[in-house]
Amino acid sequence: MISRRSRAKPPSPFRRFNSSIEVIRLGVLMYVRFPLSLRNVENSLFERGVDICHETVRHWWNRLGPLFAGDIRWQRVSRMRGVRQWR
Repeated sequence: MISRRSRAKPPSPFRRFNSSIEVIRLGVLMYVRFPLSLRNVENSLFERGVDICHETVRHWWNRLGPLFAGDIRWQRVSRMRGVRQWR
């Protein structure tokens, strides 16, 4: 018999944040992808209507950066597999 704990989904890494997942992902990916400081990311998000502190972006990066890095790495690998098939 399988217990309920083994079938339960792991808790979401976003569960303790007040912002939406899309805003968090946008802030972290802007910080990683472009050579921006935390304050530049704060200003860019403010121009898009999101009022947060630069320390919030730093906290997001510290907590969720490795998660996003693994996702980006997986996407790159899957794209490169498609390039080999073009030949």
